Amino acid sequence: MDILKLAVLFFVTALAEIVGCYLPWLVLKQGKSMWLLIPAALSLALFAWLLTLHPAAAGRTYAAYGGAYICVALLWLRFVDGVALTPHDYAGAALALVGMAIIALQPSQ
Repeated sequence: MDILKLAVLFFVTALAEIVGCYLPWLVLKQGKSMWLLIPAALSLALFAWLLTLHPAAAGRTYAAYGGAYICVALLWLRFVDGVALTPHDYAGAALALVGMAIIALQPSQ
């Protein structure tokens, strides 16, 4: 799998997980409709399925996926929650992406 496809897959996977967790949060914390649990469950099912599309072993995929999740969560914080990111957020995201790249792009053994 080429690097661009792998990166997109990681980020789409993270988005599916965040949506699947954010919708129940809205129900429990903000009193939104219980009907939001249906798309939440579908989003989490999509997340689980997307994880199966990654080419590496499951444990390595989960480890590398963490970097993408951190970046998508920070983008969510900025654009959905409306919270400005700090220099520490940017530095942490950069470190997470470096770690993700080291794990995901290692030579085949």
